[in-house]
Amino acid sequence: MRSVRARAALGATLVVAVALIGAGLAVLLVLRANLIDQADLQAEVAAREVAGALATGTPYEDVELDDDEDHPVQVTDEEDRVVLVSKDLRAVTGTGATGVTPVPSASAGATPPPDDDDDDGDDDQDDDRSRPGRGEVSSDDPDFSDGTATVDRTTADYRFAAVEATTPDGVTLTVYAGAPLAAEQEAVNTVRGAMLTGLPVLLVVVAGVTWLVTRRALRPVEGIRQEMAAITASEDLARRVPEPDSRDEIAALARTTNETLTVLEASVERQRRFVADASHELRSPIASLRTQLEVAEAHPELLDLPGAVADTVRLQVLAADLLLLARLDAGEKPGGGTVELGALVREEVSQRTGDRIAVAVEVPEGGAFEVNGSRGQLSRVIGNLLDNAQRHAEGSVAVSVAADGRGVRVEVRDDGAGVPEDKRERIFERFVRLDDARSRDDGGAGLGLAIARDVAARHGGTLTVHRADEGGAAFRLWLPRPA
Repeated sequence: MRSVRARAALGATLVVAVALIGAGLAVLLVLRANLIDQADLQAEVAAREVAGALATGTPYEDVELDDDEDHPVQVTDEEDRVVLVSKDLRAVTGTGATGVTPVPSASAGATPPPDDDDDDGDDDQDDDRSRPGRGEVSSDDPDFSDGTATVDRTTADYRFAAVEATTPDGVTLTVYAGAPLAAEQEAVNTVRGAMLTGLPVLLVVVAGVTWLVTRRALRPVEGIRQEMAAITASEDLARRVPEPDSRDEIAALARTTNETLTVLEASVERQRRFVADASHELRSPIASLRTQLEVAEAHPELLDLPGAVADTVRLQVLAADLLLLARLDAGEKPGGGTVELGALVREEVSQRTGDRIAVAVEVPEGGAFEVNGSRGQLSRVIGNLLDNAQRHAEGSVAVSVAADGRGVRVEVRDDGAGVPEDKRERIFERFVRLDDARSRDDGGAGLGLAIARDVAARHGGTLTVHRADEGGAAFRLWLPRPA
């Protein structure tokens, strides 16, 4: 049962079995009810025919009865004594009395002697006036019961209807007439047998069809699994799983898997390139520092102390950048504190006393520019943007803070050469320098803008570059306000 095919086949079979059993029981109940209703109608008709004859005063021996086997009849009086039964009825149950032998009693329809006090002596008087009363058949719904009857040594189940009739003599009789249930039992047994025979066959067919359909539907999944296993074994992320031509969920799974492999391949390639670039960037200051130390060891008077300090500082900054990128790649979330960007910008600019170009700060007084995030990381972003502007500016650098929709915008502008439009996304890649020699001489490793964009994205914001009014580059940092 660990197989999806087996579970699907079992589940479908159980559902169909429950549905068929429920439907079969309902059919049997409805069929039995309809057949019993027909038997009730037949029994009632037979009982009313006999009751009608008795109500008209027909003597017991002259009452015509239907086929004894089809409609056995038993008539009882008010004291439950049997006064009339079918000719071949040998035993009966389910009626008012179990006897099948009529007791001696006055026959129905006996005419009483004429009334001597009849003064007019008119022989044309209505016959009903010469009788003690007029007979009638009860119009109430008959009572029905189940029972058995033995007719000519054959015992069978019957449905009995009880109808009351009053003779002209005022005697109340109860007529029990039965209708056989053999047809109902035979029909129900036939349908039940057909269901019991067909149900296992149908369930086997359902299980087999479900197994085959599920197997065919899951065949592409096995192909995807095999290809993923091969990719894992070979570590070749350039391979892709096969995509079926169908437009179902499995095709969507294959497409999503290939998209994931594409992203994973790009991520691995980016990491490899990052490691290679980091090794290259670290090699130069380390080699320079080692050379200076070896020269100083042999010739102390030739020690270039400022150069060694500069190389050490460059190594320190590069190591810090690499560690921050590693934390960002690991999914580090910014802190949940509140940062006032206006105050942060003023504080960052006030600490930059060694910049070659003074930074103009444009922050409206009394403005509230609060955002959620890490104060240290946002300070790093603003510092990287100012460093980049100082590196490329000709004579002016400006930073402004303003409200922008549901967020806060920080813009850093310079009057340098600007960024070509076709390279405005590339400059945010790691270890990218548009002017490699100048950036390397100034100590830049091509990580500042990449770090700034990653931090902005971790804070739910954006970082883009545009053309400044001064002619240079305008970097716009947008961060959302607290909810």
